[in-house]
Amino acid sequence: MNQQVLEISKRYLSKHQADPQPGETVKVYQKIKEGEKERIQAFEGVVISRKHGKGISATFTLRKKSLAGVGVEKSFPLHLPTIIKIERLKKAKVRRAKLYYLRNIKSSLIKLKGEKIDKKVWEDNSAEEELDNIRHKQELEAKAKKKEKKLEEKELEKKFEEAQKAHQ
Repeated sequence: MNQQVLEISKRYLSKHQADPQPGETVKVYQKIKEGEKERIQAFEGVVISRKHGKGISATFTLRKKSLAGVGVEKSFPLHLPTIIKIERLKKAKVRRAKLYYLRNIKSSLIKLKGEKIDKKVWEDNSAEEELDNIRHKQELEAKAKKKEKKLEEKELEKKFEEAQKAHQ
């Protein structure tokens, strides 16, 4: 039974073996579908917790510093198929596995000791292809809208000219 569960869960593991740890500042790029449109949304924050190991149920929680002084937290499943890439911006040495105490600190005062700029990117190889496909679709839609608008303008001009001829 356990072997069957492992085989099924291997199918759904993501290709980018991301490993965000508490104390790191990361940026998560997620594909979001709104109606018929798709776009990429970035969420940047400090990793405050990591749960459930590295398996299919693994999650991590980010806390974002917002402009209005209100902290925003978002939990991401590690192997979520809509996550295109995870980019580590900074790394700090922390002595706790869960940084829940950051919730009580004003967001502008959050400074982690020994914070160093350390860039690393975990991404799916097909992510760039998906981004290019999304951009290409958006460009095609924009061109189609321009053509429709030009046709409408031409029709309106014809109607206007016909109306002027009818009045004369």
